[in-house]
Amino acid sequence: MIALRRLLSLWTLALAALLPAPAAVAHGGGTPRHGGIVQLANDLSFELVAGSDGATIYLEDHDKPLATAGFSGKLGVLLAGVKTDAPLKAVAPNTLIATGLRFAPGAKVVAVITTPENQILAVRFTLR
Repeated sequence: MIALRRLLSLWTLALAALLPAPAAVAHGGGTPRHGGIVQLANDLSFELVAGSDGATIYLEDHDKPLATAGFSGKLGVLLAGVKTDAPLKAVAPNTLIATGLRFAPGAKVVAVITTPENQILAVRFTLR
């Protein structure tokens, strides 16, 4: 009887090993909602949308807009060896903007964002 229980236990373990593992679920998606570039960092989703005179960053937490009241920071652009910076300002419920910046394909962009709790988030983007 004990041998039969051991055999059943081993067989159950063997069958369980054949089952596929559950897929990992990220916090937020990597799909742009505003036509920009999405990066995931600190369990948050950041979408950079470059414009003709600046950029907008949209923040989401678990696919829901993240309130940016009290957020601040700066956006740095490195293009052809020249670095420019502009302050990031909260302007809408999940939106930060920086003005006075120019973008082109190949530009490296770094957003350094400070939360109201003084947590610093750094997010890197490369424009294509």
